[in-house]
Amino acid sequence: MSNQLSDRINNLPNSQTLEMAAKARELKAQGRDIISLSLGEPDFNTPDFIKLAAINAINENYNSYTAVNGYVELREAICRKFKRDNNLDYNPNQIVVSTGAKQSIANTILVLINPEDEIIFPAPYWVSYAAVATLARAKIVEIPSTIDTDFKITPKQLEAAITPKTKMVIFNSPNNPSGSVYSEKEFRALAKVLEKYPNIYILSDEIYEHINYGSPSFSFAAIDKMKNRTITVNGVAKAFAMTGWRVGYLGAPEWIAKACTKMQGQITSGTNCIAQRATITALDSPSSSIKYMVDEFKIRRDLMVDLLSKIDGFKINIPEGAFYIFPDISYYFGKTIKGKIIKNASDFTLFLLEKANVATVTGEAFGDPNCIRISYAASQDNLKEAVKRISKALT
Repeated sequence: MSNQLSDRINNLPNSQTLEMAAKARELKAQGRDIISLSLGEPDFNTPDFIKLAAINAINENYNSYTAVNGYVELREAICRKFKRDNNLDYNPNQIVVSTGAKQSIANTILVLINPEDEIIFPAPYWVSYAAVATLARAKIVEIPSTIDTDFKITPKQLEAAITPKTKMVIFNSPNNPSGSVYSEKEFRALAKVLEKYPNIYILSDEIYEHINYGSPSFSFAAIDKMKNRTITVNGVAKAFAMTGWRVGYLGAPEWIAKACTKMQGQITSGTNCIAQRATITALDSPSSSIKYMVDEFKIRRDLMVDLLSKIDGFKINIPEGAFYIFPDISYYFGKTIKGKIIKNASDFTLFLLEKANVATVTGEAFGDPNCIRISYAASQDNLKEAVKRISKALT
């Protein structure tokens, strides 16, 4: 029988972060000593007080289907979190709990975007934005940035990218893959442009909010004239080391939240009940409960900036959030190293995997062909060894 898969799935790209992680696992299974710096996953254990909340939920017999948009107690906790951390006023009907922030993003795009609508992506951007936009048959409009601009776009660039077909802009701060953080002043300047276009919606992905090494993150929805047009997405995966628990959420105008609930009701229904109960405890905890993780990430960031900046050809900036470094390695393009021609960033990451036994991710996956993404969500010893291997492979 011939391949009868739909055009939808045939046109959908694979996640290059997951592909690289799979290659690393395959090589490890073959006995290769691979250091994987490809996945965006904290290497800490979930805090004990959150695990205890999950155990208590099991013992209290939470085992039934939940409301599609989540337990009301969790949606109330999310409202408290938004008010405490972001100065945002939401009610529980404006909250939708999903199976990870990725589902919240997919719900938002699928309920708002029609075929041929344009979505503006400040580049670099997380790989799955483009994949979901492809599913929605949207047109992707990239706004490039460079390491020299700290991977941020300007109001002038935003204005130039807007057309009558623009329906959405996606902001992600702190950013994956660059670690860049937009200040309140920078976001307000971008909002001034968007004020002139009332039919454009803003998806603000704030999943790395608490992993921030400078000023506190600023929520785009906290800008008065943007609140009713902004969908704020967050979750517990990164800040609380709960990636496998799969709990994300969004806050939005109620009519958008209802549409996202309708969409989710036909795909996954409600999120895991035990994980939801544990998330109530996580979100009600003070930020000091996870400070030890953020402090360690900052130490690792400083370590990686110092070590990588000593390698010829690595152009480094200092990321202010998340746990990634996004060096420009275009210096190596066109060069032959140990018999391998480096034509682009993908060639470079494959070279590092083959010759240095270090897994990274090509910047092409994130809309920036000059860079690679390196996750420092790994032990300091592994980070030091990985950079040592990279340096040796390139000399």
